[in-house]
Amino acid sequence: MHSLLSQVLMVHAEGRPDLFRAGTRKYTDEELLGIFSDDTHPVFVAVNDGRVLGHAFCEIQDFRESNNMQPYLSIYIDDICVDEKSRGQHVGTALYQHVLAYARELGCYNVTLNVWTCNPGAQRFYEAMGMTPLKTCLEQVL
Repeated sequence: MHSLLSQVLMVHAEGRPDLFRAGTRKYTDEELLGIFSDDTHPVFVAVNDGRVLGHAFCEIQDFRESNNMQPYLSIYIDDICVDEKSRGQHVGTALYQHVLAYARELGCYNVTLNVWTCNPGAQRFYEAMGMTPLKTCLEQVL
């Protein structure tokens, strides 16, 4: 898991070095333990012969008690990463399809995620999976 989390961070650090620090990981060990012990943050891992090929970190978002949103459940994909040695073998597709199936089991309305514009490969992947833009986040660097 550490290697994958480092790979994720490196993609972002190369694309946005003004925001992300190279040589770190997306989560610390303490953060990972918190995520792994929290039922609202399911993590799915693709494994073959004892080797981790990829993961999907998710968050169940419950809007059923919201005063300004329609009542619904959603799954937010915080991160999908496939080990660089396993890319092109449909591991990401399998992980994404597993998240969709899990979301359907829970009765979720939708699955959401954020994709950085500095990662066009990820954007193409998610669009190929059938995702469409939900909203746009804009910035003005000062």
